[in-house]
Amino acid sequence: MEQWLAQGRVVSICPEVDAGMSIPRAPAEISAGDGQGVWVGTDTVQTENGGEVSAYFKKGAQLALSLCQQHAIKIAVLTEGSPSCGSSTIYDGSFSRQKMAGVGVTVALLQQHGIEVFSQYQLQEADRALIALLK
Repeated sequence: MEQWLAQGRVVSICPEVDAGMSIPRAPAEISAGDGQGVWVGTDTVQTENGGEVSAYFKKGAQLALSLCQQHAIKIAVLTEGSPSCGSSTIYDGSFSRQKMAGVGVTVALLQQHGIEVFSQYQLQEADRALIALLK
């Protein structure tokens, strides 16, 4: 990560904050599905107290995609488990800290547009993908 920072390759974003959500904010999870389902309308993002916040998550994802397109980003490293940024696991929507396979709302949109997404636990894989892209 330090090498990428030194090379000017890091563009930071928090989709939820950029979409107008507060810090701190109520925990949110995708109910009974994942980010792909949010985009097709079969799933929603709910807060722990029952509020429906899918629109914020979709707006944040669109802002992230716009930033990627503006900077010609083809590889992203996002936070695993997040309802926005989970690239292989997200929480299951029960607010019981149980994880399941799935992608977040932002990851689903970025992948639909050909952006390869890695988690913070896959920095070596992301670096290999970046090197291959630059060849």
